[in-house]
Amino acid sequence: MEWLTDNIGTIAVVLVLLAVIAVIIRYMYKRKKAGRSSCGCDCTSCRFGENCGKR
Repeated sequence: MEWLTDNIGTIAVVLVLLAVIAVIIRYMYKRKKAGRSSCGCDCTSCRFGENCGKR
């Protein structure tokens, strides 16, 4: 129990970072599933635009 109280700050920071990463991954997954670009552009000005959205 003492270890937990000594490291509560580190544990809280790690949990917040994991939550942020999970939200980002979920956002990217939903955009990809909807057929949108992961970079947020329309791919017309991208030099790799011909490959955008292709599987």
